[in-house]
Amino acid sequence: MIERKLGRGGLSVSAMGLGCMGMSEFYAPSQMDDAESIRVIHHYLDTGANFLDTADMYGSGRNEALVGRAIAGRRGQVVLATKFANVRGPKGEFLGVRGDARYVRECCEASLARLKVDVIDLYYQHRVDPKVPIEETVGAMAELVRAGKVRHLGLSEAAPATIRRAAAVHPIAALQTEYSLWSRDPEDGLLRTVRELGIGFVAYSPLGRGFLTGQLRKFEDLAADDHRRNFPRFQGENFQKNLDLVARVEALARSKGCTPGQLALAWVLAQGADIVPIPGTKRLRYLDENLGALGVKLTPDDLRQIDAAFPAGSTSGQRYSERSMASVDR
Repeated sequence: MIERKLGRGGLSVSAMGLGCMGMSEFYAPSQMDDAESIRVIHHYLDTGANFLDTADMYGSGRNEALVGRAIAGRRGQVVLATKFANVRGPKGEFLGVRGDARYVRECCEASLARLKVDVIDLYYQHRVDPKVPIEETVGAMAELVRAGKVRHLGLSEAAPATIRRAAAVHPIAALQTEYSLWSRDPEDGLLRTVRELGIGFVAYSPLGRGFLTGQLRKFEDLAADDHRRNFPRFQGENFQKNLDLVARVEALARSKGCTPGQLALAWVLAQGADIVPIPGTKRLRYLDENLGALGVKLTPDDLRQIDAAFPAGSTSGQRYSERSMASVDR
């Protein structure tokens, strides 16, 4: 398995991670199957890959517990990443963001217990709390490193100025932010900032929440309880406009002898050796397809054709609702 380095602190991970969120919430939860999800995680590890991504908010802790069961007896094969900061209520309701030192410590202890591990390899602040100085949050996270409970620190959806302030407190190994053919905002300064600071980049939703696979042909293909129905890019005229863009990707994929999803993942991988995509899936067949993207080599001409077919800024609709967009790039 190809590996890539995140940051300057010696963190090495598989070139493609496995996002575990959809195994426990958001993407058609009525179709969740813990046993199948554990088989997916085991198969991923059996290939020699090692980078698992979860968060305390996914399923209000259920996803961490699931990952913990899956890696029992295999901890040495895993680079384990989880996150804190998004607060959920007893019924799963979203209650905002917290980054105060006390909450950082409480969340870490709870995650360690659910995951049934002694140390978290990469601990992210999931969203920046505008009410708490980033210096306080990262300072508390750094205490966890000194205590041996966390190995490396990360941020998610943080703005360049915030990243600089955070890195002045403690080395940051990785920034996790959405990045794909249909979400290219990081190219507007964010990638330049993390590269200047020696921070790795973890790309979540590198398949555009599944849209770039070509598997979705109409809004009704999404299950009634699928959270993607709430995203602007999947709604109304945006759906068809974005589907037209995917059709161009499908044509290019045919010429390369790969699937549209593999082409989309290969494009992310080609954007730099410091970028690690973490596509999520809860199905074995899609996991194998995703990992197959590691064998798709894109030439400079391929990249030019992809850029012409799916130029930056061409996606229709915001990636989140207005409310959720307010919590990114902080």
